[in-house]
Amino acid sequence: MKETKTYQPRWHDPLAAWFFHIAASGLLPGSWFRDRLPPVSERRGATGILDLEIVSHCWQYAPMLAYQLSSLVHYPPSRLRVVVTVFYAVEDRNTFKLLEFFSAIEVKNVAWNWQPLPREKLFRRGIGRNMAARSTRAHWVWFTDCDIIFHANCLDSLADELQGRRDTLLFPRQERTTTMLAESDPMLQHDATPRLVAIDAAHFTPHNRDRAKGAYQVVHGDVARSIGYCAGIPLYQTPSEHWCKCYEDRVFRWLVGTQGLPIDVEGVYQIRHIHKGRYKKDTAWSKIRSAVRRMQE
Repeated sequence: MKETKTYQPRWHDPLAAWFFHIAASGLLPGSWFRDRLPPVSERRGATGILDLEIVSHCWQYAPMLAYQLSSLVHYPPSRLRVVVTVFYAVEDRNTFKLLEFFSAIEVKNVAWNWQPLPREKLFRRGIGRNMAARSTRAHWVWFTDCDIIFHANCLDSLADELQGRRDTLLFPRQERTTTMLAESDPMLQHDATPRLVAIDAAHFTPHNRDRAKGAYQVVHGDVARSIGYCAGIPLYQTPSEHWCKCYEDRVFRWLVGTQGLPIDVEGVYQIRHIHKGRYKKDTAWSKIRSAVRRMQE
């Protein structure tokens, strides 16, 4: 019988998390903790039909991922070639079945790239993002979350904005979001049988963004290949037995020395939801987090 490896928390992980949280405020230079950032003059300013890799993680979020993948079927790009990379764990059966369903759908200018991981590696999002950054062949990489939807003209308007650019980090200036949806909301009740789904855009309202946070990090491919994603910080490359809060987003911006530049991208939508599938349901911690999200709303 194959031995199952378990990953125990390291005693110094909380200290490392605290250290990098303080360091990312600008206390120390980010260049101390990464490989050489390629100078702007050495980066390719690609034009024409560009290559983009979209990178998502999914753990028990199949209803949200269905909207994301469906949007790429409904609104395929004409001025981009897109590789859609999704990291997942085979134990998450709803996500596994959903990816099987989309594997059978051919979309012009879209290539599916499903990447299974042991869930302990999936639970540390920096691991998958670093793998994708180091291996990508794309001109640009969009690190996103599976509750983001690429609606009408999203990817083609992105292609227009990226022409000839050599910037390190970009992000959509505006997104459209739902209110905080309860787990029982009809929009989230479709994970049993995989199928194409679509949003009602009238349920979303616009909001402006001020930095390349979380699901809105569009990174130049030469930068991604050169430095990875928090590759030089062991904390963010260490597996975990539970889903880790994604503090590495802030650390990544510190490493590259910018909050990102805003660009005008149409049709970026996000489904906001109270219950986080990646946290164990009905635990005290899950209930506390849901209550906090309600208060934030």
